[in-house]
Amino acid sequence: MTQILDPIPLSANSDSFLCCYVNATSQMQIVRITNIPHWYFERVVFPGQRLVFKAFPEALLEIHCGMMATAILSDTIPCEDIRVYKTIFGEVNMSQEAATAIAAQKLDENTQKQQLVCVN
Repeated sequence: MTQILDPIPLSANSDSFLCCYVNATSQMQIVRITNIPHWYFERVVFPGQRLVFKAFPEALLEIHCGMMATAILSDTIPCEDIRVYKTIFGEVNMSQEAATAIAAQKLDENTQKQQLVCVN
């Protein structure tokens, strides 16, 4: 996803890296990074959606969830923990937390497909 509206500050652009967050819940979430000076990152992440973005090693991703007009901070994840790594051969490697979340999402998608097949 291109960050046009709130680009990373130029002063620390060389330290940025790619991150991947997956909303593995059944609720809509709002994710924010507020601890980086001169930069405010906020996105809505729908259930099952994968969000790819650039961040800094010291960045903290805040996960807010809840109903309409009530957003509760439910978790704070260091962006270093959801960093996506790229190897020499072009394969993408990611942290254990990100890989587990993506695997859970795929398992859930497969279960939903099997349930749909059984219903028909």
